[in-house]
Amino acid sequence: MPAVSESTPVNDDLSKRCAEKAMPLQDLLENQERTQKIQSYVQSGIQAEMFANRLRKNVKKLAQWAKRQNMHCYRLYDADLPEYAVAVDIYQGEQRWVVVQEYEPPGTVNRDKADQRLAGILTEIPRVLDVAPTHLFLKIRRRQRNTEQYEKLGDFRRFYKVEEGGCRFWVNFEDYLDTGLFLDHRPMRLAIQSQARGKRFLNLFAYTGTATVHAAVGGALSSMTVDMSNTYLDWAQRNFDLNQLGSEHKLIRADCLQWLEAQAKMRRRLQFDLIFLDPPTFSNSKKMQEVFDIQNSHVGLIRHAAGLLAPNGVLYFSTNFRRFVLNREALENLHCEDISAQTIAEDFARNAKIHYCWKITHV
Repeated sequence: MPAVSESTPVNDDLSKRCAEKAMPLQDLLENQERTQKIQSYVQSGIQAEMFANRLRKNVKKLAQWAKRQNMHCYRLYDADLPEYAVAVDIYQGEQRWVVVQEYEPPGTVNRDKADQRLAGILTEIPRVLDVAPTHLFLKIRRRQRNTEQYEKLGDFRRFYKVEEGGCRFWVNFEDYLDTGLFLDHRPMRLAIQSQARGKRFLNLFAYTGTATVHAAVGGALSSMTVDMSNTYLDWAQRNFDLNQLGSEHKLIRADCLQWLEAQAKMRRRLQFDLIFLDPPTFSNSKKMQEVFDIQNSHVGLIRHAAGLLAPNGVLYFSTNFRRFVLNREALENLHCEDISAQTIAEDFARNAKIHYCWKITHV
């Protein structure tokens, strides 16, 4: 998973924001110098006409689609033009916010040229989308150097309410690698909502609990939401409260691997009708007993999770690891149906490998 080295409103003092973040000194110096340079380009009024034209085209197409689908948070642009390698995400709540994520350019690309293009993007977006610069947030992404999936970048604690499929969520544009709502998993969350009525739901590696909220709103009888992070369980609780979830929906702080192994040893295991399993690609967090790698660990993980399925239960397993290969031979006692294409919405059609997903049931 890529990492973010900057996340801030583009009109704020970026250098001050960088200085407030915990990062290696060299990264800090490089970041300050670069953000100051980008600011100077923006202030000079630099433009990006090709990008602006493509953005208008996408608005015409995707905004209408989003309205028909009653979608309030979606991806508007995803490196459609190689020269402008960014993703542009819309978050519509009481107001509209825009998150721009710059993909790390290859070493062969001239840095000054890349900075000018990025500045042009930041100049054009408020014009084309009619948003205030204070509602435009920039994330400069580069390949992950550390091992924490959800590195904290700031402590501004500004949260905003958005809506998705009849559910409401808190999102944060500044403090973390991601906003609290993975937009590419929207179809999966909506599928869970549509299938959850009267069922017992388990959400593993649950992050901010958004899939659980969808299950509850869809009529789930009960749920368990398991994650190792106090931060994200607290966030999940806020999402639960926002949607008025009852005590039948429980939050559990635990290493999912250890929790599943413990359940596998129980004489009377818990049973669930619907399970969502969306682990990280890699982690060697100090909170975990051992290094986790999805390619090497997925067989045991899926087996343990499937062991908690009730008769006729369904397990949805998803991963964002682009080179992932499911070991079907080791899972021969399970029926694994690749439903990845069904879980890619129109706003992510340009990036069909954003995630893979399987529907898993007992043979």
